[in-house]
Amino acid sequence: MRNLLGPLLRTTAGALACTTLAALPVLATPAAARTGTQPSPEVTPVFALRHHAVQRGGFVRAANASLSCRASEASACQAARAGRAGGSADFDMAYVDVDNDPRTYNSSRAEVRVPEGGRVTYARLYWGGNPLAGEQKPPRDNGRVLVAGPGGTYEEVLADTVEGHRVADGANAFQASADVTRLVRQSGSGLYTVAQVSIATGRPAAGAWGGWTLVVAYENPAEPLRELALWDGLDSLDTPVDVRLAGMRVPAGAGGRVGLVAYAGDRGSVGETFTLSVGPRRTPVALHDSVNPQDDVLNSTISEPGDVPVRRIPDYANTLGYDSDMFDLGRALRRGGDQPGFRLVSHADAAWAGALFAAVDTRE
Repeated sequence: MRNLLGPLLRTTAGALACTTLAALPVLATPAAARTGTQPSPEVTPVFALRHHAVQRGGFVRAANASLSCRASEASACQAARAGRAGGSADFDMAYVDVDNDPRTYNSSRAEVRVPEGGRVTYARLYWGGNPLAGEQKPPRDNGRVLVAGPGGTYEEVLADTVEGHRVADGANAFQASADVTRLVRQSGSGLYTVAQVSIATGRPAAGAWGGWTLVVAYENPAEPLRELALWDGLDSLDTPVDVRLAGMRVPAGAGGRVGLVAYAGDRGSVGETFTLSVGPRRTPVALHDSVNPQDDVLNSTISEPGDVPVRRIPDYANTLGYDSDMFDLGRALRRGGDQPGFRLVSHADAAWAGALFAAVDTRE
């Protein structure tokens, strides 16, 4: 995305609510108004620790975009969906809507795959994007979405945290999130559908983009003991986002994975890096793979290590401004050390980090 970054605002909207919907409502009233409470004043947030645990297990996640290029732009759009370089500002962006339900204007699906023998210990849903493009979505709708677990019906999910940037030139990025542990424990592994993400369509200079990620922590007695941490915030990446597992000692030969959620990165616009450093004097190691180049990590992909890809509907290779990626840490951790730290920064795209999550092997 190409525009100037503006100040960051956060609103805590109140407790999560999940309600089974007999009929899908028009998204209109924020959680605070519905419960009779008022949100706290908007304050400048810090990219901060949301969840931490030491347990045998790790993280899995499901993610998908809620927008894509309009199919009427046939050849160029199909090439982008197949993986060609390009950003959302290059296209007239339209909603993805896979649920065949006329009451929803966007919906997409992705698979949560908890390993056999695993038990969900924590789950958090993130959604967001640009609600100001060819249209202006009401800010009051940012904090609510519809979610359906595998084979289930939609439930309304209300955010406990809503964050947003106010910027000029056609962008007004936000991220909302909610604790959905109960829903994921009850629903288990399979395809989740997320609908009604309050983002706008069109072709503004800043691009139209958005999507959702469901981060799930699990424990499994068959897996190594790991330190699990989830940070979030919606920080602009013109300056680095840094997080660290303070006090942790990583044994030599340790393994692990780290994931990120980010907005507005364009494929082919180099200058974004994601690194891991272990120990105060250790040279940072660039995190990258065959899908995410070292100098273009925010390249509109949803990816993870492994031979069997997690299912998504639709399964576009270029998600046009939405990133949700997981990286293997084996190479970067092989020498061990203390206090592993991650840094994500963009020197090109005007992009935002929404969440980082890591599971790193630790000592018994």
